Amino acid sequence: MMLILEVYFKNFPARKKVAEFLFENGLSVKNGKIYLRNVEVPISELSRIIGVNRKIIYHTIEYIEKTYPLKLIFERLTPLPSLIEVAPIMGWEVLEIEIEKSLYSQAVAKVLDLLSKNNISIMEIFSRNLRQEDSKAYIVIDGTIPVEVFIKIKDTPGFKKLILHTPEKRKENFVCAYCEVRYCPKKVVVEKS
Repeated sequence: MMLILEVYFKNFPARKKVAEFLFENGLSVKNGKIYLRNVEVPISELSRIIGVNRKIIYHTIEYIEKTYPLKLIFERLTPLPSLIEVAPIMGWEVLEIEIEKSLYSQAVAKVLDLLSKNNISIMEIFSRNLRQEDSKAYIVIDGTIPVEVFIKIKDTPGFKKLILHTPEKRKENFVCAYCEVRYCPKKVVVEKS
């Protein structure tokens, strides 16, 4: 998607900034307005948040609606709600895995298979493999991940970095600098070989 925005907005950096913000937040463009699902978003508030003047936003909307491929994409955008941020509050763990782009599909499949074979209940999976971003997968677990499963994940082909977000109260508890295991009450240390 970012390549599409790069092509269509290469001569308009301020408009590109607006289009990227709309895409990343799932805001749609319809009938000369910007929407969050069916709720119209005020242009003045967007301009303040994005850091451009209102005129740039109006020009971006006009350009999107005049450019058929962009119009097709932007009129269908919707935000995706996620449990990632609220999981620790609910007593769930979140496994955040950074993956090598070339091995993305295999790595995600291997981790999911590993979790399934160990009867670990998955609440939600959110994963992105866009060209300009690091490839990541977020897996919300109902409960906790057994230490032995957590350690096996490091052997997954394509594994780069692991962050485990748990409901531990002491948020300053940093266990492993390499894997960025945070808030882990199990004191697991995992190193890539």
